[in-house]
Amino acid sequence: MRIRVRRTGGFAGIERSAEVDTSGRPDAAEWHALAGAVLADGDDRAEGVPDGFRYEISVDAHTVHCGDPRLTEAQRTLVSRVLKEGA
Repeated sequence: MRIRVRRTGGFAGIERSAEVDTSGRPDAAEWHALAGAVLADGDDRAEGVPDGFRYEISVDAHTVHCGDPRLTEAQRTLVSRVLKEGA
C-alpha cells in the first residue's frame, strides 16, 4: 500500500509532500488500519481557517481532503507519521 500526504497552505504557503510504501514493513498492519480509518472518515472539502494547512491524503487510488483545525485523530496521526517517515 502506498500512502501519500500533500500539505498546502499555512502562513508561508510552502507545499510539502511525502510518501510511505508499507510493503515489507513489519508495522504494515498498523499503517493499513490507520489508513482505513482515514478513508472511513470521509472527505471534508470545507474551507479551513486562514493560514491553516490543507491536506490531500492518498491511499493507493483513493484520496481524501481535510484541513486544520478539523482533522480527526486518525487523520492527524497519519499526516504526522507520513510527513515524518516518508521519503
